[in-house]
Amino acid sequence: MSLLLVEGLKVHYPARPDWRGRPRAWVRAVDGVGLEVAAGETLGLVGESGCGKSTLGRAIVRLETPTAGSIRFNGEDLAGLDGPALRRARRGLQMIFQDPYGSLDPRWTVGQAIGEGIDIHGLIQEHGARRERIGGLLQDVGLDPAVADRYPHEFSGGQRQRIGIARALAVEPKLIVCDEPVSALDVSVQAQVVNLLQSLQRSRGLAYLFIAHDLAVVEHLSHRVAVMYLGRIMELGPSRTVCGDPLHPYTRALLSAVPEPGVRRRERVILQGDVPSPLQPPSGCPFHPRCPVAVARCRSEVPEFREVAPGRSVACHEVKERFGAS
Repeated sequence: MSLLLVEGLKVHYPARPDWRGRPRAWVRAVDGVGLEVAAGETLGLVGESGCGKSTLGRAIVRLETPTAGSIRFNGEDLAGLDGPALRRARRGLQMIFQDPYGSLDPRWTVGQAIGEGIDIHGLIQEHGARRERIGGLLQDVGLDPAVADRYPHEFSGGQRQRIGIARALAVEPKLIVCDEPVSALDVSVQAQVVNLLQSLQRSRGLAYLFIAHDLAVVEHLSHRVAVMYLGRIMELGPSRTVCGDPLHPYTRALLSAVPEPGVRRRERVILQGDVPSPLQPPSGCPFHPRCPVAVARCRSEVPEFREVAPGRSVACHEVKERFGAS
């Protein structure tokens, strides 16, 4: 059984209210996404800015309220939970945020930030044991336990992100949603944080949903990759296979933009225009206005996301014809 199973997930926001305050349109930030993550696995989620990756991650941990669909974690549907029941379920499902500067309360010490989850879930009652636990978490992420009494403004971006990781680990989760956790960091620090995440995964048996726009990082870290565009999953499969032999035209375009030192450059795929607005998504395939191989069918018919080869799924009419799928 999957640790996390998301089915038909939608997150729509009301827009353009009329004079009565009723919405006349909806922003389809996430529009029918399905994915699963196994225990100990890293699923990479990639796509351009504005495609709905972060909204999907926040919906999975219920920081956003789903419009429709299910989010089954350990067999329990989080989409239907609220209040104390949701708080209990969230212990096993934590999040690391993109901004290491904005995600920590500047008025709280590092120890207070890390200890908040411990207190909420009542994991440790004795003060000395609690402080020892916080010091151990800081050591686990490569920081001195003595910094527990310092404030976030005293740390660099990389150090703050380590504090954020320690905070996520404090309640002993089984899955962590990593929302572009290295995109705001220097390249050298990015590598350190990625290596730390891999080390923690091995030692603790963690599963990750790793959200990023950098395919090179995702390929290095992930077991499988899901490619997202305008609120939908376009392609899903093993990391090496998707990055080595992409099926969807959008995946090929993303990979062609990744620099590969010492390797002959892939044929460059130039996409025209920007990602359409989720307020007015195109008819048919959401990618067809920018797709270099689009045909008439793409403009009118939404391609079904289905398996075309063992372990590989794609939402593209042309790819299905290539594989003989109906």
